[in-house]
Amino acid sequence: MSRIPLVDLAAAHAEVAEEVEVGFKRVLAATAFVGGPEVAAFEQEYAAFSGVRHCVGVANGTDALELALRAVGAGPGSEVILPANTFIATAEAVARTGARPVLVDCDPRTYLIDTEAALAAVTPATKAIAPVHLYGQMADVERLRASGVAIVEDAAQSQGATRHGRPAGAGGIAATSFYPGKNLGAYGDAGAVVTSSGEWATTVRTLGSHGGLAKYRHDLIGVNSRLDALQAVVLRAKLTRLADGNARRRAAAARYDELLAGLDVVTPVTDEGNEHVWHIYCVRVPRRDEVVTRLNAAGIGAGIHYPVPVHRTGAFAHLGGSFPHAEAAATEILSLPIYPQITPGQQARVAEALAAALEA
Repeated sequence: MSRIPLVDLAAAHAEVAEEVEVGFKRVLAATAFVGGPEVAAFEQEYAAFSGVRHCVGVANGTDALELALRAVGAGPGSEVILPANTFIATAEAVARTGARPVLVDCDPRTYLIDTEAALAAVTPATKAIAPVHLYGQMADVERLRASGVAIVEDAAQSQGATRHGRPAGAGGIAATSFYPGKNLGAYGDAGAVVTSSGEWATTVRTLGSHGGLAKYRHDLIGVNSRLDALQAVVLRAKLTRLADGNARRRAAAARYDELLAGLDVVTPVTDEGNEHVWHIYCVRVPRRDEVVTRLNAAGIGAGIHYPVPVHRTGAFAHLGGSFPHAEAAATEILSLPIYPQITPGQQARVAEALAAALEA
């Protein structure tokens, strides 16, 4: 039997191949490779999709988060609160601003940031809280706003997700990644910051363009982080299909819920008020590493998001701390293949292979 990938990028490309080819020819003819009309059009379209006034395209998701944090004032001498169970890029972005990452545990049911722990961690040095909208659903941003500090949302996994009808970045600022495997994925690295604040948007754009918005004018110490026009072509083509793709992901998640009923697994929980977009379908299983090995041997592209909490990495071991929910989850979580093009037959095969792996 053919292998079932964790993410099927070939199937995703097939849906937009002709449109992307036409767009690439348009960019090549205009020789507008960095910025230009394609990027400007995508920024307008993604801002509208996200329900905000501004979108600033950047080179990748890590840059997006760093620049968003810098826009709200994070820097040396300040602290930023974030969950221990996230991809290391969230902590990297904080560290790159010069601020100190302050870790808190996750909710044991949803794996989203523990809201009360985050609020309790606020000190006079806290400049921002950076909740991660993990696996495709949003953290409790409304409750976090009670902290009185800026909320910089890590929305790399939640393109199209809402909480009580509100998308990421509405009323604040959010950073996202368009890494190829995301719900809205480019053909390489790309990212964006979304906000309705004109001031924050201008600061992000300035920082990402060597600190200035005019040639040879450098008002701030910035970086070089801009969205390429060829990536904008891909993102524009895929954006028109994103809502439908997310709906297909929701249908696939519901199908997994049915297929896995009765197995020795803990299936995902959607927090009240959330519309999930299922970037990842994450379950908890006993003997996780053995199960992953058996699934992979059976041709199932299972993954782990994430096997090492931030404070257990070599890069951030100096932060210390004990976060029992994040640590326990890291030994048991398992990501099953999910993407808009996955078929019921493929999902049935995944479920059968998982059942066999658990019994072995």
